[in-house]
Amino acid sequence: MPERSELTLADGVRLHIETSGPVDAPVTVVLLHGWCLDRRTWHHQAKALAEVDARVVAYDARGHGRSSSTRLHSATLTQLADDLAEVLREHAPAGPIVLAGHSLGGMTIMEFAEGYPQEFAGRVAGLVFVSTTAEGASHTRYGLPTPLTPVLRAAEQAGAGLLARLGAWRPHSAMLPMLRPTVRWLLFGADYEPGDLEVTMSAFGRASLRSIGGFRASVGAQQRLETLAALGDVPAAALVGDRDRLTPPPCAESIAGALAGTELTVCAGAGHMLMMERPADVSAALLAVVDRAAKSRPSRRSAARRIGYDQAA
Repeated sequence: MPERSELTLADGVRLHIETSGPVDAPVTVVLLHGWCLDRRTWHHQAKALAEVDARVVAYDARGHGRSSSTRLHSATLTQLADDLAEVLREHAPAGPIVLAGHSLGGMTIMEFAEGYPQEFAGRVAGLVFVSTTAEGASHTRYGLPTPLTPVLRAAEQAGAGLLARLGAWRPHSAMLPMLRPTVRWLLFGADYEPGDLEVTMSAFGRASLRSIGGFRASVGAQQRLETLAALGDVPAAALVGDRDRLTPPPCAESIAGALAGTELTVCAGAGHMLMMERPADVSAALLAVVDRAAKSRPSRRSAARRIGYDQAA
């Protein structure tokens, strides 16, 4: 069973953290969940990682899951990167790390690479990006005809601004049965297990209105392709579903194009919740990166990426 704990961050926010696996494992895997979700969305991959020699750290981002709420000014990707840095210092202070991020979690990893280049270069031995983007909302079409995109984007931004100002309330948690069809259509493709939809709905119900709306501006504006291009030859994988309505295939394709050596996987018929819809594919990609990270030489890994950062500076 995972060991549960709380980490109090510098600004007083408390993160709910679960760790498992041997403390002296050759690699620590950190799982970062998506926007309005929580660590439970990685449960298939956590089970797969339990079969290999790896330490696993999974946590609920501020304002999500069992973690405490965030202030509005702290609902940014920069703050999430700062939080990740604190989690690593406390729960993975030494040894190589594999960072795996879904959606917002993947964007958090990119922001960490941008804001903490020395720590990233010295510690990160592998990356897995699942249904995420390095280009904000550039490719988001909501699964609808392209001419409608500007209208829908403007409406979404206005609505997000309103929700962000409503604070830490969770009134939508009482309306989950009514919201289920919309969430299912937006996040899932053709095939999924009913239990995984229930986990997703439960996670959505725990996210505060401030979290639902507050992170929108930062997420929509992020541009980190140049950051990825400076990372060198770190083992990496990018996976996406061809029916993803939020981060469609061009998002993963641009990540793979920027980050040298990234293995790109496009899953037919799958939507945004790829860890649940295609658990075997995501787990296999994650385990392959973990294996490569365990076998890599830290000195060569760090040196190669340090050169990349210097050239990008």
